[in-house]
Amino acid sequence: MLAGLMTATLLSGVAPAYAQSNQEQRGNRGGERAGRVESGGGMSRGNRMNQRGEAQVRRGQQRAAVRPAPQMAAPRPEVRPERRIDQRPQQRANPQWRSDQNRPGALAQREARQDRRDDRQQNWQDRRNDQRENQQDWRNDRRDARQDWRSDRRDDRQDWRNDRRDDRRDDRRDDRRWTDNRGQSGANWNNGRRYDDRTRWSNQRRWDNGWRQDRRYDWNSYRNRYGDRYRMGRYYAPRGWDYGYRRFSVGIVLSSLLYSNSYWLNDPYSYRLPPAYGTLRWVRYYDDAMLVDIRDGYVVDVIHDFFW
Repeated sequence: MLAGLMTATLLSGVAPAYAQSNQEQRGNRGGERAGRVESGGGMSRGNRMNQRGEAQVRRGQQRAAVRPAPQMAAPRPEVRPERRIDQRPQQRANPQWRSDQNRPGALAQREARQDRRDDRQQNWQDRRNDQRENQQDWRNDRRDARQDWRSDRRDDRQDWRNDRRDDRRDDRRDDRRWTDNRGQSGANWNNGRRYDDRTRWSNQRRWDNGWRQDRRYDWNSYRNRYGDRYRMGRYYAPRGWDYGYRRFSVGIVLSSLLYSNSYWLNDPYSYRLPPAYGTLRWVRYYDDAMLVDIRDGYVVDVIHDFFW
């Protein structure tokens, strides 16, 4: 057993030493191989790089020989923007500038600018005041003109009323003249007195003005179709009548000169007028047609501008 143990001990010491020597030998061989490989590989890479460089140079020369030389554009002038000189930093940095602002000339300039501003403000205010005054004057003038126009219109209206009142008085006086101046045509019935409304229609039918609604007596349309029948020539006033044309209305009493039988319309229907009856007669007076009670000259009905 002792021999076996001794043998095993010896073998255990020899084995590691042998293994280490083997490893060193392998390492030396690997280093030599690696050195050879690196030296051989380095030469081949350098050659390849040189060859590539030469090939690129030859291709560049060929392209340069084939392509035309580019034309060079004219150089553009360089425009540099002007730099604004900011004086504020200089003003801040230069105390002399501040002292220049306080000199008498600068103060006078500031005062002159302020005076100009004040003058513009005052001129603007004056213009506003003038415009306001002109508007107020225009309104006052317009109000005065309106008041004057109203006053003139009121005065004219009053004058017109006074003139109309005077004309009525004159007409009444003329009516009395015409009533009293009925002449001697034998028409002074009832002893020259006027008939009242009750006595006038006691012996005959009252006149009805509703005949204008009857289509048989539409004289206006008939005159539009047969206008020649209404052209009776010039009207000659009776002798002794010096008043000319007066526009009479219903209720007026005429002078007997105006409704004598020479002025009667013997065929009223030929002019599309209703027939007259009793003491009534259709009479031509200038261009008017009047229905007159020949007993006293009382106008019962009237149509103005009946004849042409």
